Amino acid sequence: MVAVRRPIAAFALSALALVTPSLAQLPARAQQEPMKVLESPSSGLNLAAVQAKVAQGDAAAAAGKLSQAKADYDQALEAATYLVSAYRNLSGAFRGLDARIPREMDQKGREATELQANIELRLAALLRRMNQPQVAVPLLVRVVQRMSPSSPQGQKAYQSLLELGFVGTPYTAAGATPPAQ
Repeated sequence: MVAVRRPIAAFALSALALVTPSLAQLPARAQQEPMKVLESPSSGLNLAAVQAKVAQGDAAAAAGKLSQAKADYDQALEAATYLVSAYRNLSGAFRGLDARIPREMDQKGREATELQANIELRLAALLRRMNQPQVAVPLLVRVVQRMSPSSPQGQKAYQSLLELGFVGTPYTAAGATPPAQ
């Protein structure tokens, strides 16, 4: 009976030795930073993912696939709009509690707002290309409101409104050069 137990005990120790290295790695894996799925540059909920969707829209527009480009820009705009709102809400929630968080959220919010304006400009240009200028006008007005008429995006949007005939008075910001067409 003792002879039977030794081979079983030896087998159990061998199996334990094979499993032990992976068990030894478990604490190290647990100590590593958890995977942040929303930071994925291709499918996450972040500025890089929105920029990747804009790039897809740019590629589709360049290939003449205008409806696909519009769908990509619409998805990018929806995500950018959500990010602006989320960053603003988080900033407000932490104001007065921890100054680092509102600072970070405000910076991300500014980046998302600028990206949002750039997407709206692309979408407006695409809509003009698709002979739907009336649909482009509200987008262009939002860019002027959001970014201010003196910003490069605001100037470009206002210039487009002028070209469409929606406005009649040219605007040149003091000390600014008119946007390239």
